[in-house]
Amino acid sequence: MMANKHEVTAADILPLPEYMKVRNEMRRKMAAIKRDRRVDVGPHVTFYFESWDTMWAQVQEMLYIEKGGEEQIKDELAAYNPLVPKGSELCATFMIEIDDPDRRKRILGRLGAIEETAFMSVNGEKVVGAAEEDQDRTTTEGKASSVQFVHFKFTPAQIAAFKMPGAQVIVGFSHANYSHMSVLPENVRAALASDFD
Repeated sequence: MMANKHEVTAADILPLPEYMKVRNEMRRKMAAIKRDRRVDVGPHVTFYFESWDTMWAQVQEMLYIEKGGEEQIKDELAAYNPLVPKGSELCATFMIEIDDPDRRKRILGRLGAIEETAFMSVNGEKVVGAAEEDQDRTTTEGKASSVQFVHFKFTPAQIAAFKMPGAQVIVGFSHANYSHMSVLPENVRAALASDFD
């Protein structure tokens, strides 16, 4: 079995003309990969569990959209590499998605520090999430950002339990105003199990 890659390097990035030739095919492949890495939690939050593949695709897309060339590559790698799992963790972007702007403002205003209450549970054993430290995503007034990044670090025993087919894995929040959780479907558990070394 091939070892997991823990960071995207400049050498992994396709030159823009090359990427443009394969972009549609790559986007189709990524859609299939992402389908097994997505979990809805409650009425407003969706977790997107990241991987080397999803972050590689994100960097390629940013370079495609902004066309910043060589100078941009370094910045994109610095921005997205922290979300590539490092072998004993899962990394997720979670989005608080509410279409109506007034309702969104009201709900986000009640979800301050939600990123600090994210957790996963493997067969009943809790793994508390750690918010990405790049910036504070809750304002001093207690309003949460609609996009959050979180890391779940697992012990070797928790990883072994997670990898067992049929293991009950839950992702959720212990936030006073959003205490929702979801059981990972088996296809998602299996896809995420491959992130561990």
